[in-house]
Amino acid sequence: MKQFLKTVTAVIVGMFAFFIIGFFVILVISAVAASPTAVKEGSVLHLRLEGTINERSQETIYSSLGVDEYVQGLDDILQAISSAKVDDNIEGIFLEPGALVCGSASLSEIRTALVDFRSSGKFVYAYSGAYSQGAYFLSTAADSVFLNPSGTVDWRGLAYQSTFYKRLLEKVGVEMQVVKVGTYKSFTEQYTNEKMSDANREQAKALVDDLWKVLADSVAAARNIPVEKLQLAADSMLSFQSADSVLALGMVDVLAYRDEVLKMMKLRMGKDSSSKVPVISPADYVAQLLPVNEGSQVAVVYAVGEIDNGTTEGINSEKLSKELFKLADDSDVKAVVLRVNSPGGSAYGSEQIWHALQVLKQRKKVVVSMGDYAASGGYYISCGADAIVAEPMTMTGSIGIFGVIPNVGPLADKIGLDYDVVKTSEGADFPRVFGSMNPVQQRRLQNYVNNGYALFTKRCADGREMKPSDLESIAQGRVWSGTHALQIGLVDTLGTLADAAQLVAEMAGISEYYTKDYPAKRSVWESILEAPSIGVKMFMPKEFEREKKAIEQALQLDVLQAAMPFNVVVE
Repeated sequence: MKQFLKTVTAVIVGMFAFFIIGFFVILVISAVAASPTAVKEGSVLHLRLEGTINERSQETIYSSLGVDEYVQGLDDILQAISSAKVDDNIEGIFLEPGALVCGSASLSEIRTALVDFRSSGKFVYAYSGAYSQGAYFLSTAADSVFLNPSGTVDWRGLAYQSTFYKRLLEKVGVEMQVVKVGTYKSFTEQYTNEKMSDANREQAKALVDDLWKVLADSVAAARNIPVEKLQLAADSMLSFQSADSVLALGMVDVLAYRDEVLKMMKLRMGKDSSSKVPVISPADYVAQLLPVNEGSQVAVVYAVGEIDNGTTEGINSEKLSKELFKLADDSDVKAVVLRVNSPGGSAYGSEQIWHALQVLKQRKKVVVSMGDYAASGGYYISCGADAIVAEPMTMTGSIGIFGVIPNVGPLADKIGLDYDVVKTSEGADFPRVFGSMNPVQQRRLQNYVNNGYALFTKRCADGREMKPSDLESIAQGRVWSGTHALQIGLVDTLGTLADAAQLVAEMAGISEYYTKDYPAKRSVWESILEAPSIGVKMFMPKEFEREKKAIEQALQLDVLQAAMPFNVVVE
């Protein structure tokens, strides 16, 4: 026994020493990997855009160890392009989009930054073997667009496809009991319908038409191709046609292999074709930039993701409200931009953020910058700002409220689960997930939702200085593009995050300013420590992953929700 205890103790001590030593080794490797890369004279900023582009970049455990796995952020990309424009060591940009997952407004913002970069006289070369539609839209900001001789350009227009889970839920034994306000508030249709309602189809068609017009008009202007010709190209399924056909349409400038493009780029820079050109990524470039703290501080507060969705991702209304309260008391902060990229979520959480914004607005000017979407709860937290700036392809509005209570009684019956209750009052067990609501409960829930909608519309009408009747005519849960939102008064102007910062500085009477982001980014170690604990998950075959997610979300929804019904992505 004594020997056994010695052995166990030795193993424990050895394991402890191993983890301590390993931890310090990782720290050393991370420090070395994180050392900024110096920008050499005659460098090219390499925008290899692939994977998911998030609102903010994020270090991962792998990137901290020097492995090339870094969550690209719109913030780093825009800062890199803006700084490279005035950096004498950067001669141009090599844009190489791959399999890109990026919101339409984010694509537009990067494209605007590239056009601005070219105004300095520096070049932008774009190359790909397979341009997705979004990647091609982005690449038309370049002064030269190259396509591999065996490559393709995907140009097919926009579509909104919705998946409906009503029959699946019926088979599983789950009934979604829905109450809502808003003719166009279609989020819950996925649980109750087998196809789009007429109202949903109407708003979806108007939205994709708006976004497609922005897309087609931008490409037409950049490539000097009539919009009608681009429409014919989309109808002809261009992605299945040869690279020669794409060249003949004028959608690209040259058919060339990657090594040939690099040689042409070197010639453009006045270098020998055999010479080496230093390239630097946005992440590495931003890492070596010195912080600028000249002038007054304009805080940029990020509100990204669903509101109070119960995970470490998304918007935590309590944390965001505290951040806004702190900024109200911070004498170093002279004005604030709230960057909203959210489809909404909890109505209660949205109200708390709205209140915090009003407290902040009493002391400082606040402008909202809308990203890919700022709809429903995302619009709720935006409507009270001094001004709202959106991208043409931002999806916004969706001013409506709904409530969902699942009834899993049929499922319980299928699997042999019985349920009984004793209570002190009629509503003590509400909501009952093992049975349907009775008429009295349904009526009371509808009144609750109606009151939530009344408060939501009041916030919007007051914030936008509209008559309630005028606001009601554009509310009803309808989603609008940024372009249309400007026409009906839901936003004040179209522009980028940089435009919003410039606007709020002018409103605050600031001539020189710098921006500082809030909240501070989490380090990779903080992300690991804050990762959600392992819980019980629903099991389903992998091919039903979307259905599984829909059911889990439905069962976890707060009773009162202000969420956007859908998203259109320029793929």
